[in-house]
Amino acid sequence: MTEADVRELFAPVTPVTVRRMFGGLGVYGEAGIFALVAHGELFMKVDGETRDAFEAAGSTPFVYDGSGKTVTMPYMRLPAEAFDDEERLVAFTRLALAAAARAPARPRRSARGAR
Repeated sequence: MTEADVRELFAPVTPVTVRRMFGGLGVYGEAGIFALVAHGELFMKVDGETRDAFEAAGSTPFVYDGSGKTVTMPYMRLPAEAFDDEERLVAFTRLALAAAARAPARPRRSARGAR
């Protein structure tokens, strides 16, 4: 999935900014990052309030191997039917945007050597 694909997919739902990150893409809305593309798959941000809806649709979490440990991130694969059903896409995108809005802000790191 390319940057252009991501922009086209979300165009009817919400304006997005797409940034390259860790060999994939981060997808940002007003509240921050709400989706990511890794290994060609699109994952949507989830939290305790939204995870069940994604699981009920058969979504699987984004996991990776980090330093010999399996790490599960708070993102789940966008259900396949949402790619062809705008109503489903809107619903899952709204869930991800809401999860992003509820996520605590991460403190910004200062530039090295800055005082």
